[in-house]
Amino acid sequence: MWGISRKIRGGLVILLCVLLGGWVFGLSQPAQASVSAVTDIRVGAQGGATRIVFDLTRKITFATFSLSKPDRIVIDLPEVSWQLPTQPLPAASGVFRQMRYGLFQPGNSRVVLDIQKPAAISLAYILEADGKQPYRLVLELVPVSRTAFLQGIGKPSPRVASSRPTPNKSRPARSAANSGLAPPPAPALVTVVASTTKTLPASAKLQPVRQLPASPFKLPPRKPSPRRPGKKHVIVIDAGHGGVDPGTISISGIYEKHVTLAMARELKKQLEATGRFKAVLTRDRDIFIRLRDRVQKSRDAKAELFISIHADTVKNSKIKGPAVYTLSEKASDKEAHELAEKENKADLIAGVDLTHESLEVTNILIDLAQRESMNQSARFAKNLITQLKRKTQVLRNTHRFAGFAVLKAPDVPSVLLELGFLSNPSDEKALRSSKYRARLASAVVKAAKGYFARIEEANRK
Repeated sequence: MWGISRKIRGGLVILLCVLLGGWVFGLSQPAQASVSAVTDIRVGAQGGATRIVFDLTRKITFATFSLSKPDRIVIDLPEVSWQLPTQPLPAASGVFRQMRYGLFQPGNSRVVLDIQKPAAISLAYILEADGKQPYRLVLELVPVSRTAFLQGIGKPSPRVASSRPTPNKSRPARSAANSGLAPPPAPALVTVVASTTKTLPASAKLQPVRQLPASPFKLPPRKPSPRRPGKKHVIVIDAGHGGVDPGTISISGIYEKHVTLAMARELKKQLEATGRFKAVLTRDRDIFIRLRDRVQKSRDAKAELFISIHADTVKNSKIKGPAVYTLSEKASDKEAHELAEKENKADLIAGVDLTHESLEVTNILIDLAQRESMNQSARFAKNLITQLKRKTQVLRNTHRFAGFAVLKAPDVPSVLLELGFLSNPSDEKALRSSKYRARLASAVVKAAKGYFARIEEANRK
């Protein structure tokens, strides 16, 4: 029988429940009536195959592709809402290890399946709703050799062009209700065609992946624009992670992406309330943004300061308190190095293919042309730490250094603010509090006022 694995296994932190999720931070939005919803996800293994089933409220099209380093299978869907039960996601089973899901870009939701060994999709189809069962997207994965897996990377992804009809009721079949999974398909009834050989209705197509601009890490610093008296200072606030990239997960199942967005919104509100600042968010909803795009948004906005917001976890649950990071080619300590390594893999987490990216994107190569921006970043970091100490207990050696990709704009002073540790019970509880987040935001606002006051004074001389 096809079985369901519902227990969380050690090491699969990403599979913690979404019981609280964005609701704690007031980030949830009502599902749009015009989009399909995923209402459950089940995984089961039998023999050499692993079956993954998504329950849907409507029929959809989808496409799949595979990536290596690490091995992943990616499922691209039209934009859907996620109305999953308040229980853990499926645990490891068969070739499946763990999954992530969320909005990848407007019009395009994504599921990333981490696999335990090389595997390929042997069947992919949609089951029609039959009154008792909803629409179901069904994938069957089978192990393949490393050579076969690598050969499949970059090949045209299959797309379901028509769904499999409901199985003939007169034909004996294992009940989906009994097994928890869709009944085994009749291969002759499955229609899977390459996306290059059949045109789908315009309404059913996924939004095309937009062409990304050239890497901002290659661009020379822009020439500073003359400031008009009374013009507001532009600060870009970057809520870390988002969409298919949840970031780290707290001890009670809170996603970092929800904490950072709630904090970004509070900070924007307080900055703009002063009348001195224009605050721009890199993301204002639960959506994935590439690291390079976060940097590009700050440059496009002509930002004078870039603040990236995160919340970390560490093995030692006693460690707590905010910290401020600035860019350096050499990490200040092992913890800073490991954090930067983890954060710089955000694009990989979301299923982005970095195979053909230049080293300027995939590695952190510090350019001496950034020296002035790095000096300005350090000045703001010093101000920020002073203000944070007045509001809360901060991490020892509060100002830290590491090679964060998101701080790499050559002409924008940038800092990464770690709000605290979601692995620490008191920090996690505090960061769930809107009052505490407002207190931290007030420290950032005071630091920004002092930082720009000094710049304005220097410009008057």
